[in-house]
Amino acid sequence: MHSQKLLKYFTMKDIKVGLIGAGRIGKLHADNLTYHIPNVELVAIADINLELVKKVAENLNIPNCFDDYHQIIDHPEIDAVIICSPTNTHTQIIQQASNVGKHVFCEKPIDFDLDRTRQTLECVKNTGVKFQVGFNRRFDSNFQALRGRILEGEIGDLHILRITSRDPAPPPISYIETSGGIFLDMMIHDFDMARYLVRSEVVEVYAAGGVMIDEAIGNAGDIDTAIVTLKFANGVVGSIDNSRQAVYGYDQRVEIFGSNGMIQAKNVETDTCVLSNAKGSHQPPLPYFFLDRYKSSYAAEMIEFLHCISNDAIPSVVGNDGLEAIQIALAAKESYLKNKPIKI
Repeated sequence: MHSQKLLKYFTMKDIKVGLIGAGRIGKLHADNLTYHIPNVELVAIADINLELVKKVAENLNIPNCFDDYHQIIDHPEIDAVIICSPTNTHTQIIQQASNVGKHVFCEKPIDFDLDRTRQTLECVKNTGVKFQVGFNRRFDSNFQALRGRILEGEIGDLHILRITSRDPAPPPISYIETSGGIFLDMMIHDFDMARYLVRSEVVEVYAAGGVMIDEAIGNAGDIDTAIVTLKFANGVVGSIDNSRQAVYGYDQRVEIFGSNGMIQAKNVETDTCVLSNAKGSHQPPLPYFFLDRYKSSYAAEMIEFLHCISNDAIPSVVGNDGLEAIQIALAAKESYLKNKPIKI
């Protein structure tokens, strides 16, 4: 497990943590903090759904559970806050936590609004706490290896980036309605990955897409299929395609083409067995969703956050990374609505 390798290099003091939000991501982080990361104590978890948060706390032996996140902010023993609540609550929680000196890890995106994001990052800067954004894919060993080979110059000058990211099934419509849309909710991971690999800022985007899977998604004000082209300041061009429904599984691929060759990060398979018989050859399906595909990367990003607190280090994914990804996502949304390229 990649996170176990990280522990060999990171030293951590005992840190007490509070977690806000007991949904899918919240429960995943809670499980990692409880069972897979040493020298950390998950002191409390909060969620407006008291029945849900009580169940999570009981299953993981978390000593305190609340239906009001302020009880975590005000808790005198808690050193750091993990924010996994809905996006429209992020900035207020970040500011409240940092103002009382608690370090903050926040799931993406920081906010739907650039001004609120900038104000929040200024608050974090003024308080001096550690702040990390949850772009977990940067901590995936495959994508880290891909970036490493780019940095070593194995493919020369970069020319073209291609990212494919397709979910196995759409989320509930209730989630779509509050998610911020496909660009801010789903493709924002790919915008960050594009910056991470190309190491240059996006200066122009053009987006095309539509509703091809479920009309209810369109009725909720979103689309379920999109392609975005990117132009980077260093001249690299890129494309990202997203779909809310790939019937064959969770499709996650990256390709970088350069003057001396090409590097690909292919899909991670559940196993490598291939069955061949009279009907042809068959291989296992892809991991079903992000909780399976990126399980190790979620632990790895949390280990780095805690390491930075213990050793007074700067996280590798900071507030500006969150801001840049939001800017690209908003530009992509504007491009789709206006059907024209948008400069950033």
